[in-house]
Amino acid sequence: MKSKKLNDNGHLLSSDDLREKIHAANVELHRFEAKYYTLVHPEVYNPYEQKRIISTLKMIDNLMADVTPVKKALDFGAGTGNLTGKLLKMGYVVTAVDISAEMCSLLETTYKSYVNSKQLTVISSPIEDVNFDEGEFDLITCYSVLHHLPDYLGAIQKLSVFLKQGGVLYLDHEASPSYWNNEPRLLPHLLKHLYFHSNPILNTLYFQLVGISVPSLDYTMSDYWHKKDHHIDHEQIEHLFEKENFDSFTRKDYHLKGTWFPNPIFYLYKSMCKPEMSSWIAKK
Repeated sequence: MKSKKLNDNGHLLSSDDLREKIHAANVELHRFEAKYYTLVHPEVYNPYEQKRIISTLKMIDNLMADVTPVKKALDFGAGTGNLTGKLLKMGYVVTAVDISAEMCSLLETTYKSYVNSKQLTVISSPIEDVNFDEGEFDLITCYSVLHHLPDYLGAIQKLSVFLKQGGVLYLDHEASPSYWNNEPRLLPHLLKHLYFHSNPILNTLYFQLVGISVPSLDYTMSDYWHKKDHHIDHEQIEHLFEKENFDSFTRKDYHLKGTWFPNPIFYLYKSMCKPEMSSWIAKK
């Protein structure tokens, strides 16, 4: 996907400039976020979403039951170990990669015993500098990662080279096509608007009650592809899977709980509005 961006002086940035700005923004944001990442992202760490991830990983594992006795996984954009920890407990030998040195340090501390036993390798690197053998991994996971990357289609293509035949590429927690579209009927449209705007209010209330002050963070460049005017294009992802000759690929859209406190309108929103998030499971 081609992208254009103006700098502060109104001049068009080159692709190299944009890549560096996105990388720098993610490094800086996650340096600041790392120590309390799980707290400020209830949309990831609430029990509802965690159960969905575990269920999905188990389903994917069943797809690869006959791949190899000891399965190797690459968790790209691993953060502090949301998927890494689950894969380790499932018996995978995991390589976890993240651009943030602070995230990687916390991941190594949390899963120190796995690092010591060589079941976990942690690498701090941007996608452009990552190199593995062709077909090295049985499973490659990217959860809440694509929208942070300068070139998410190029990243998917590069990661697919590292995936062995019969392996699975799992992409998750990206905005669905419905996220940016208005609901055609008035009531669902109003309900979607209410749900999206009530979640930050509930989370702010939660932080106040537990006595934690969370500063306002700027995600403008770090979440570059999470914008209406330049967002994740799922049609292009599908075309990429076709081009790379994946044996099968499926996108699943789902509704996301985004608060620590239960939002009382979630189930009404879920019943009347289209899902706002997407995941892909692609088997080579």
